[in-house]
Amino acid sequence: MAFLLETVIGGLMSGMLYSLVALGFVLIFKASGVFNFAQGAMVLFAALAMARFSEWFPARLGFDNKLLGNLLAFAAAMVLMVALAWLIERLVLSKLVNQEGVTLLMATLGIAYFIDGFGQTLFGSDIYKIDIGLPKAPLFLLESSFQGGILVNTEDLYAAGIAAALVIALSLFFQYTSTGRALRAVADDHQAAQSIGIPLSRVWVIVWSVAGFAALVAGIIWGSKLGVQFSLSLLALKALPVVILGGLTSVPGAIIGGLILGVGEKVSEVFLGPHIGGGIEIWFGYVLVLFVLLVRPQGLFGEKIIDRV
Repeated sequence: MAFLLETVIGGLMSGMLYSLVALGFVLIFKASGVFNFAQGAMVLFAALAMARFSEWFPARLGFDNKLLGNLLAFAAAMVLMVALAWLIERLVLSKLVNQEGVTLLMATLGIAYFIDGFGQTLFGSDIYKIDIGLPKAPLFLLESSFQGGILVNTEDLYAAGIAAALVIALSLFFQYTSTGRALRAVADDHQAAQSIGIPLSRVWVIVWSVAGFAALVAGIIWGSKLGVQFSLSLLALKALPVVILGGLTSVPGAIIGGLILGVGEKVSEVFLGPHIGGGIEIWFGYVLVLFVLLVRPQGLFGEKIIDRV
């Protein structure tokens, strides 16, 4: 029983990090109605910026305070992500207003490849380390209930807490602020939103900036765990089943979908893997999504689309 609980808790923590990446997809889709294939590249770019800036500021400014260096690096990386969002809106999105969804989809693919290449040109392609001071010592819980207790990775626990706080904050932002309502209006109909005075360009800069912030937090956490390397951009592939499972337009769906996927893949890998072979974590999410789509094509929490003819 203790081993099962350890596996489930580990899955929940991984699921929160998947949700954080999936959140970027949902934010862009809610504001532009297009699936943003550049989200994984944004995670890589943000993590590269954080890693290099955390090295650059102490070296250039001549201090040895790790916390101050990380804070300056985070601020600089966030400014860079906002600047990137502004450039994307100015150079790409503003030229494609009211175009077909597939046009915007192809634009995000182009943006993804550009960000991947530009990030490595700007910051280098080595494996970099991000050290934000998260404790890495193991933690034993419920020792009085289970012999030896339940082993929990402290770093994963802190990372899941940070991810959960950000997800909750963004959920409240979308539901209870005028900007959040404007974002939803733009997603429903670009022309109608413009006709009532909602500035489309400003809304798109805001939502890409918020998605960039989510990408930065995700990049820092994953970079702290695994190091900053090119494979970070492939996190988008892990988040795809989460988005489809929870629903493309649902922020709570991204959370719950991530938790379901995280627990499902961990439990299946640990308990089914020895009997049918390893590698279940790689394909589990896509098979799960396939079965869900057969029953509920819009995802568990997605909005039903009704076309009148």
